[in-house]
Amino acid sequence: MKRETHPAATAHHRGRTVAVAAAVSGCALVVASAAPAAAHNSGHGHGRSTQYVALGDSYTSGPYIPTQVDANCARSDHNYPSVVTADQRGTVLKDVSCSGATTAEMWKAQGTNPPQLDAVQRNTDLVTVQIGGNDVGFSTIIGTCAKLSATDLTGNPCQRYYNSSGVDQLAVAVLNTAPKVTKVLRAVHKQAPHARVLVVGYPDLLPDDGSGCYPSAPFAAKDFPYLRDVDKRVNLMLRVVAALNGAEYVDTYGPTVGHDMCKAPADRWIEPLQPASPAAPAHPNAKGEAAMAGAVLKQLDRRHRY
Repeated sequence: MKRETHPAATAHHRGRTVAVAAAVSGCALVVASAAPAAAHNSGHGHGRSTQYVALGDSYTSGPYIPTQVDANCARSDHNYPSVVTADQRGTVLKDVSCSGATTAEMWKAQGTNPPQLDAVQRNTDLVTVQIGGNDVGFSTIIGTCAKLSATDLTGNPCQRYYNSSGVDQLAVAVLNTAPKVTKVLRAVHKQAPHARVLVVGYPDLLPDDGSGCYPSAPFAAKDFPYLRDVDKRVNLMLRVVAALNGAEYVDTYGPTVGHDMCKAPADRWIEPLQPASPAAPAHPNAKGEAAMAGAVLKQLDRRHRY
């Protein structure tokens, strides 16, 4: 049955779309002026454990980080949801994050794993969501830009490629991902109306100062700042979508600056395209997952230690 749309709801939706578009295009946006985050009460009494569900893609699941506990989803027991749970007494984790997941996998099976949203129940107290990178096309972007670097190692062939139409296609991809993440958050709230919902951003993959490290990260010199800004643009989109949909944003970019894939093996928390520590290429290693866990725990402490 087709649902009737109230004019006021339509206007509200348009307002949200404009706000996200403004942020993604680089315009100033005061998030505090957005709709206030919903106040959620966990609703669990004394003696009941806290029910925590982790939704997400490979940045959540932790592929190749020991010990892998789900081969289908490349999930580690040392990913950030596991580290957060270990710190929180009385917390029961249901980690359904899965490598390769897009927002679509919230509603459909992925290999032998059921839709991720199936894990979110009415008694869920905490949900972390880290999704959208695969919708934007992180892996395809990395492969394309690495290939194009051979044509102009000192220039910006990747940026020129994605702007060849006169419009930055990666900016468009980020903008198009916003309503998909919005849909996920609305589904989470509907299924777990009392849960505290945290949207977890993506870590710093490349040097924040725009410098390069070819061939460790095989991109052309002037494409490094462009790709860095794509990462930042995705995170800005997630921050705004969280604020507009009753969720809290967890910044994992700031805490990981200085530990990107260009750093020495002892100092990096993100592995390059040829990892030296157990992790997927261009993904957090165990130190990176621990850093993201620290950011989540810091956010949880801002209001109360649930």
